[in-house]
Amino acid sequence: MQFRPTAKAAKLLSCAALASILPLAGYSQDVKTLTSWDLQTQEDTVKVIRNGMDRFEAANPGFKVEDSHFANDAYKTKLKIAFGADEAPCIFSSWGGGPLREYIKSDQVVDLTPYLDENPEFKDRFMPASFTAVTYEDHIYGLPAETSAVGVIIYNKELFAENDITPPETWDELMDVVAQLQEKNIAPFALANKTKWPGSMYFVYLADRIGGPETFLNAAERAPGGSFEDPTFIKAGEMLQDLVKAGGFARGYNGLDYDIGGSRRLLYSGRAAMELMGTWEFSTIANENPDFADKIGFFPFPSVEGGKGDPNNVVGTLGDNFISIASSCEYPDAAFDLLMHLTDDIAVEKKLEDNGIMPVKNLEVDDPFLSGVMDMVADAPSVQLWYDQELPPALAEVHKDTTQQLLGLSITPEEAAAAMEAAAKAQDSSN
Repeated sequence: MQFRPTAKAAKLLSCAALASILPLAGYSQDVKTLTSWDLQTQEDTVKVIRNGMDRFEAANPGFKVEDSHFANDAYKTKLKIAFGADEAPCIFSSWGGGPLREYIKSDQVVDLTPYLDENPEFKDRFMPASFTAVTYEDHIYGLPAETSAVGVIIYNKELFAENDITPPETWDELMDVVAQLQEKNIAPFALANKTKWPGSMYFVYLADRIGGPETFLNAAERAPGGSFEDPTFIKAGEMLQDLVKAGGFARGYNGLDYDIGGSRRLLYSGRAAMELMGTWEFSTIANENPDFADKIGFFPFPSVEGGKGDPNNVVGTLGDNFISIASSCEYPDAAFDLLMHLTDDIAVEKKLEDNGIMPVKNLEVDDPFLSGVMDMVADAPSVQLWYDQELPPALAEVHKDTTQQLLGLSITPEEAAAAMEAAAKAQDSSN
């Protein structure tokens, strides 16, 4: 028997067929999409970001934000490929510094200065220094979207108390702590240096404590007399290798992956007592292991006897991760409005709830950890951006390679310094 639809069914079928051919009026053809990439993978942090995007969508009917979140080092590679293929997302995160400047020089990033000039009250909320890493030739190309992140030594307060150890203030005292922990069969430091940047923090801090920020600045900017073979860098390499030879790190450190928690697992298990890491680690630990979060404290990187660097100097950034707009974005005005929603007062409060501090003025903080970080930043005569982000990409890779080799005792401090200086000269001659 042949099936024949009723008149009502036939009408419905014809409508469905028509809908499959013609888009619904006022729906898909009117949606404008902004793509956004960042390297925030913690669930609570992603929720904070998405909240700003949802508020933007509510204030801008017809716009939709497609957000993607990637692990740290995978993100670096993906972003580089995207810009190389002229397929960058509308909104993207970066650390500022050398890599961002490369995109700016290629006219691939929107100058935010006119937008900020049109919104002076919004701009003036931020600490002026927070724009340093994203400023090029007096123009601003990004907004500080994440925390004021500085390198600190995180430690297990219970382990320290059980072994009658107090946080050291000098390098010599730190080396004594290393010896005490070794005697108890506890690894002094957890380090996951497969991707090389975590280990570079030790070298950067040592160089700053020994020679002060001017030594690096002169070498990086190729100022007269500036050199990566300066005795400061050689001494930093020697002291780093002294730490290695003293058993300062848990085994396998150059092969462990930070992105999957290689160093934090050593802390959680009590196999390691300390970790030198950016203060974003507080939020990561609180999300991953809330019980352990109650056990941690932190102290500044120790001073070096006879060093020229102020012990209050910090390595890090005001606004770790900056958000920018790619020049290829079809809707730059809307994209800037999205940037504002991601860094407005509501975003600041929600970031605080996620143990993060955006670099805005007059921020009241109750949490003792975050308050301590703010005090460190406020008292710091110098905030040195991580070398791997401040330096041009090619030179930054040499820095990471040589630091990992120093940690592996496969290169001498003199050889590392010579390799850096040769790479800097090659970079200088190619410009």
